[in-house]
Amino acid sequence: MRMSTATEVRVVPLPSRLQVGEWILEPDLNQLSSAGKTVKVEPKSMAVLLCLARRAGEVVSRETLLAEAWPGVVVSDDSLTQVIIKLRKAFEDDPDRPVYIQTVTKRGYRLVASVSPTVDKRPLAVPRRSALAYWIAGGCGLALLLASGVWWSANRHATRPLLGAGPVADLAQPPTVAILPFETLGKDGQELALARGITADLLTDLAKSPGLAIIGFSPLEGRSGSDISSRPEARYLVSGMVQRIDDRLHVHIYLTEQNTGRQLWSERFDRSVGEFFAIQDELGPKIVHMLPAKVSEAELRRMAQRHTRNLQAYEYFQHGQAALLTRQSSENATAREMFRRAIELDTTFARAYSGLALTYAADYRNRWTADSAGALNRAFELARTANEINPDVPETYWALAYVHVQRRQHEQALEYLEKATSMYPSFADGYALMASVKTYAGQPAAAIP
Repeated sequence: MRMSTATEVRVVPLPSRLQVGEWILEPDLNQLSSAGKTVKVEPKSMAVLLCLARRAGEVVSRETLLAEAWPGVVVSDDSLTQVIIKLRKAFEDDPDRPVYIQTVTKRGYRLVASVSPTVDKRPLAVPRRSALAYWIAGGCGLALLLASGVWWSANRHATRPLLGAGPVADLAQPPTVAILPFETLGKDGQELALARGITADLLTDLAKSPGLAIIGFSPLEGRSGSDISSRPEARYLVSGMVQRIDDRLHVHIYLTEQNTGRQLWSERFDRSVGEFFAIQDELGPKIVHMLPAKVSEAELRRMAQRHTRNLQAYEYFQHGQAALLTRQSSENATAREMFRRAIELDTTFARAYSGLALTYAADYRNRWTADSAGALNRAFELARTANEINPDVPETYWALAYVHVQRRQHEQALEYLEKATSMYPSFADGYALMASVKTYAGQPAAAIP
């Protein structure tokens, strides 16, 4: 938490309407408009935007932004982060390729769009209202699972026709696919993080389709591929290998029919490390096209939605997940640092926010902190922010549900879990936590789908 040092904001000559890039700013109305579209923003968001506009093209420190937008008030850095996220959303700006607001690591933010007056000129002061701390919400990483960590299909899918050639055991059920942990040739930490990430993201991506039933374990649990491939309901197996040599990345992937051992498809990707996310974008849709499943184009597009495009942030996130699941106080602190580094590199990385939330929830649950109430409140703030950042990620609902469980708010937890599992019918973490909550609440029969 920081207290801004400025108690008075001097009047700065600014026009009542500003042209910022393709948008018109009207500070008095707290709104932006462009091409017939009008977007309302909160007063604090406009205050931050005006602070950046006064120094267009310059790096503005977080301290300066906090002092001008929240004069004399104690607020957390996350309040500013949340405002930046909302402004980027209003501008439809990509933080990785910013046209409006650029993050300058460890320094602050810069308005890179052109700024010019439009009509009249009159002095405007930065809005001075009492600060309201924005609640921060976070997302949950795929591997932040319950102790069981088993990905299972509850067969809650609606019956749908299956397409494709080859023998199909039961046309009334979606094909069941087991995702085996991707292997690595060496013990390089970055290589291992990428392999874990591919496995985890494939589980998430394929679970988005109601036309598939997915089985797998978190890649962080140390399970062998035989634990999954031996499951009788698995009709298809996806396996692979990741190798990193200098700046080159080699990814091998295989799709096998379990009953016959017949290899249906294999492919090798030989790309630069910087193309890691492009490889991920291709994997899910290619696997789906080889399966007797009916998947819409919209579902295929959803598979290609990545949670971050910053490779270093992604690696920090994977290391954070690995540390978190050891369930040790010292490793929990390591996980927290990894998630914070990921967020510093990508402030819209929802799953990193939820991972950070779960480190505070772990402090509370395991009594690793003297301020247990503060830890739980912090967990809730972070869990809620990721869900606001990206409400299309089921793990963000899982994180919120888990925090509500710690707060003994079981009804709210179940609401979030119902939302997550309705979005992604193969979201095993959601079903597992839901079963635990219902059992704890004295409804064991309701825990069985």
